[in-house]
Amino acid sequence: MPVKKDAWRFLFNVIQYLFRMQAKPKLNLFDFTMIMVSFVIGMGIFRTPVNVAANSPSTAIFFAAWIAGGLIAICGALTYAEIGSRFPETGAYYKIFSYAYHPSIAFGVNCIILISNAASLAGVALIGAEYIVRVILPTVENAQQIQIGIAIFSILLFYSVNLLGLKMSARTQNVLTLIKIAMILLLITPLFFTTGIAPASTTLASAVSPTMMEYIKAFGLGLVAVSFTYGGYQQTINFGEEVKDPARNIPRGIFIGIVIIIILYLAINFAYVRVIGFDNLKTSTNIAAILAGHVFGAAAGNILSVLLFLSVLAYVNVLLMSNPRVMQAMSEEGVLPKVFSKRTVNSNVLLTSLSVFASLCALIVFWAKKFDTILSFTIFLDCFGMVLSAATIFILRKKTKHLDGTGIYKMKLYPLMPLIFIAAYIFVAISIAFDYQKNDNAALTGISVLAAFIILYFIMQRFTAKNKA
Repeated sequence: MPVKKDAWRFLFNVIQYLFRMQAKPKLNLFDFTMIMVSFVIGMGIFRTPVNVAANSPSTAIFFAAWIAGGLIAICGALTYAEIGSRFPETGAYYKIFSYAYHPSIAFGVNCIILISNAASLAGVALIGAEYIVRVILPTVENAQQIQIGIAIFSILLFYSVNLLGLKMSARTQNVLTLIKIAMILLLITPLFFTTGIAPASTTLASAVSPTMMEYIKAFGLGLVAVSFTYGGYQQTINFGEEVKDPARNIPRGIFIGIVIIIILYLAINFAYVRVIGFDNLKTSTNIAAILAGHVFGAAAGNILSVLLFLSVLAYVNVLLMSNPRVMQAMSEEGVLPKVFSKRTVNSNVLLTSLSVFASLCALIVFWAKKFDTILSFTIFLDCFGMVLSAATIFILRKKTKHLDGTGIYKMKLYPLMPLIFIAAYIFVAISIAFDYQKNDNAALTGISVLAAFIILYFIMQRFTAKNKA
């Protein structure tokens, strides 16, 4: 039975690949795709559907937001695939701003992105801590300090893992990401067997139908949470030269990863609506645990909480892998001290950059007490980075025209895809700005922070020039 024999050999090779510990200098396609998926699938899909449902007057708008988010993500993923192929450098998400615009823009945008990423990591770590506390301390009513301690412990744990080097953290990421995907599949598989379906939504029975403007507003606000849930893939270009055959594997890894994510997101949202019900989804918390309870029984909630905590660990790990590389690039550009680009001799780790970013995440844990309080702020900051970074493709195509025909990835439907992506994130930013009363002026705060960093850049440059003189 040669087919059976080949199947066992393939399975053995996969297991051997996941757990063998010899170091390799480059990330292969599987490593890079798993990192790509981990950047996007954090805790968002287990929380943001509540925000999208709460802003949606109907299930049609709800699913339209998720489908649109997937299409936008494809446009963005293919745009970043070409950017990464044309500009395969470590820390590329910083360097493309400096290369295409001006170092001050690169410094300002990447500083707010680092803050946004640290805030996202802190908020997600706190959500994961909330889930696990209910398992280990079910009788404790006010466990906020314990949750903070667990969140910080998660950061410190994977700070230690990343100190062991890129390949060790990548292999850890592969295992955690596979657990995360398996958990989502576990949640959606029973849809084909369960008979306990939630009652139909009554949202459309309202006496007054929403106007077209209200539908547009609801769609825009829904996209805020959807953007958070789909976001993260743009950071994969930070690994640039650390990916084996980057011109081929960066676009392939990004595209394969985003297709996996779209399928999983649509499936699990269908599960939420079908089992929990659209109206109940608007006001529910811990929706993944509720879904598991409906399908498997009450004990499944505890099991799922543990799995969700492992998902948090994957998200924490992947951000600790990526963001220090941005700081390295900023150091190489001369806008941060040289110590941020120095690596350890034995494990080739960016010790200072990793330590500073992990410390920033731990400090923000004390501030990010609720996920909702940082959602709009984080996405508004990300809108700057998304729009400006995606727009670099127009400049890169001109500056790297000599690379055409050399085997680099070149997207089809150019310039339509990057234009759709850019327009979508401008729309999201406008939606946040108009909803300022509910999000504590997140837009104004974001603009102020960006302006402050750009001013700081010129102050630092003037100070450096004066010292050289």
